[in-house]
Amino acid sequence: MTTANTTAYVPDLRRVGALVDERVRALQGGYLKDLSTAVATLAKLRRGAGKPIEAVPELVGLTLDHRFYEAFPVEDPRTEAAEAAAHEALTLYALHQQSKRERGMHKRGSGLGEAVRRLMPGGDIDEPLRKRFVQAGSAADHATRLDRLRGIVSLLRTQDIPLDYGLLADQLHDARTPAGSARVRRAWGRGFQAHRPERTDDTPPETEPGTPA
Repeated sequence: MTTANTTAYVPDLRRVGALVDERVRALQGGYLKDLSTAVATLAKLRRGAGKPIEAVPELVGLTLDHRFYEAFPVEDPRTEAAEAAAHEALTLYALHQQSKRERGMHKRGSGLGEAVRRLMPGGDIDEPLRKRFVQAGSAADHATRLDRLRGIVSLLRTQDIPLDYGLLADQLHDARTPAGSARVRRAWGRGFQAHRPERTDDTPPETEPGTPA
């Protein structure tokens, strides 16, 4: 007999996350149907995975369009941070979806903490992976955080574990300030701790060390 983990709560998306969710859904739907435009777009976007937006300016036209700038006017100084967060989430998604033709890797409600915990089957803690996760949450600067997230997304891809890229976009946007970074770190840690993997009756209860706090 197994007991499945259930997660009823799905966080609402803010403006950046809602726009990214819409964009990813369109790309994912096209990719799973093997539409040439979606396949080609994701192949180009993968080149930006883990890189800040200024490092790959040629991708801006692929990640953002007029709908984004209707929500975030060009002249608004806050738009720059929103642009960067959308770019980061979309390029990481492109990496995550690579060669996954049967299943979408974007799934609403699948937060980063839960997704990382699902990489540890049977209730056992993978200490090197846990440390990598902690380091992503506690990165001293955003570029380092982004690079560490790229490594985690690559691991999720190998195990077919999806992620909510709208939520990730909102969190990457929020994480650009010290207070926001702390909120995101706590959210990732809670997701990790709250998730309970499927286990059989003879699997002993797990003991978990600390996570991002």
